[in-house]
Amino acid sequence: MSTIIEVNHLKKSFGENEVLKDIGLTVNKGEVLTIIGSSGSGKSTLLRCINLLEKPTSGEILYNGENVLSKGYNLPKYRTHLGMVFQSFNLFNNMNVLENCITGQISVLKRNPEEAKKIALENLEKVGMKQFQAAKPNQLSGGQKQRVAIARALSMNPEVMLFDEPTSALDPEMVGEVLKTMKDLADSGLTMVIVTHEMGFAKDVSDRVIFMDKGVIAEEGTPEQIFGQPKEERTKVFLKRILEG
Repeated sequence: MSTIIEVNHLKKSFGENEVLKDIGLTVNKGEVLTIIGSSGSGKSTLLRCINLLEKPTSGEILYNGENVLSKGYNLPKYRTHLGMVFQSFNLFNNMNVLENCITGQISVLKRNPEEAKKIALENLEKVGMKQFQAAKPNQLSGGQKQRVAIARALSMNPEVMLFDEPTSALDPEMVGEVLKTMKDLADSGLTMVIVTHEMGFAKDVSDRVIFMDKGVIAEEGTPEQIFGQPKEERTKVFLKRILEG
């Protein structure tokens, strides 16, 4: 299995607060890697470091074998290979659904408008939102907005999709539609890194699960290992609290 992203000795501090401590992980082509852990464990910061929304304090991030943190590396090009879906949708409220999915393709990838529209419509159809192409974000439910955000990220043809707790801002009845969309993407072979509190989803969809605690990777393994036979006491305590809560 070929490795797309490799993180070595990654650290991130905000002032005196060290949020990530010597993180090492790999993301392999076609796999779904899920990151779980308590709030404040460093999960979202790790994701934001991988796509360089946050600059790591030290360490290296290799993309197809090249360190993206080395001097002179083409960061804008690297970012085009990563799709990012946030908690809060981040749609442009002054644009309709279709325009939201087209604008990045034209401005960043320099696609012509016809091609961008075709790709956007294909991805809106994939997430079940094609019929809403003329709607503005304020006319959509939270779940619909998140599905549009996923279509927008997919329209950039990323090699890896990053999801930062994509259901945490949704009403409970909206969560299922977004998780189903993500499961369909996982089944299609898309490489995905997902930070989530949805343990059932993590168990069903992941190839590997990473449990983070206090800025370190405390344990990693298959869903069967992590959810069925966790080795670390802190993993057991976390899962017991989440599953019973």
